[in-house]
Amino acid sequence: MRKVFITLTGTKYYYGADFLKKGMKIKLEKEPDNKYDKEAIKVMYDGLGKIGYVANSSYTVIGESMSAGRLYDKIADTAYAKVVLVTTSGILCKVCKKSFKDGQDLQLA
Repeated sequence: MRKVFITLTGTKYYYGADFLKKGMKIKLEKEPDNKYDKEAIKVMYDGLGKIGYVANSSYTVIGESMSAGRLYDKIADTAYAKVVLVTTSGILCKVCKKSFKDGQDLQLA
């Protein structure tokens, strides 16, 4: 299975990114009622709640990480990821392989 990365963005509107460290587990939750993006995936952290979103724009997606739109139908309503790298332009996270719907992990290319 290919590793799948996402960019966590928008943290400055919530708690910032200073508390995020490599290896931290985050929860991804689809947000179908989002009035700005029908494929929005919010990012949650235990004890804090919403800390940002999975990037869904060519301006916010880092490198070859997957946008929320490309990831949306491949995961269940909730999924998990781990922080891999914290940068000033965004946070790179690896989606846990168990988060994918059956067979979806093979169709990411």
